[in-house]
Amino acid sequence: MLTLYDYLDSGNGYKARLLLNQLGLPYTGVELDIDKGETRTAAFLRKNPNGRVPTLELEDGTFLSESDAILFYLAEGTPFLPEGRLGRAQALQWMFFEQYSHEPYVATPRYIMRHLPADHPRRAELPMRRERGHQALAVMETHLSAQDWFAGGRYSIADIALYAYTHVADEAGIDLAPYPALGRWLARVAARPGHIPITRG
Repeated sequence: MLTLYDYLDSGNGYKARLLLNQLGLPYTGVELDIDKGETRTAAFLRKNPNGRVPTLELEDGTFLSESDAILFYLAEGTPFLPEGRLGRAQALQWMFFEQYSHEPYVATPRYIMRHLPADHPRRAELPMRRERGHQALAVMETHLSAQDWFAGGRYSIADIALYAYTHVADEAGIDLAPYPALGRWLARVAARPGHIPITRG
């Protein structure tokens, strides 16, 4: 059976949980508290030297890290991975966008807001990160004004990757009201069979 090393408040972990649930794949969840350093122990670092969740342990004992790589692995041979050379490349395009232009400016301020005290020095980063977060959301809004989904003309791992932190952007202090097409897309994703909330294991 698959084993997912995870942290329930993590949007990156949520990506894997959501796809596993939508695929109907059984797995064992192992909760690790990142704030208590549980991903930095010697035992976990042997599984993932980068010391991050999610990490997926495959049936043969292989460990796979990085949330979007886990999505790509799990989606292989399923409708969640677009068909064809271009469709797959478009999925990867949006997943790279999520990691480089979206996640640092939506997920990171969410972490600062939820996990660091009000007087923490990293609070000074919030205005810049939120501004860049709005820039990323504007890119998504432009795409979603003409398309229902991000890649291959259908719901895919590209949507899962971007949904994870976008749907809780308010917890980062980022208002989604200026993005109506994005709001409709969030509702479409939430209505998909097998959808689960971010805090469910």
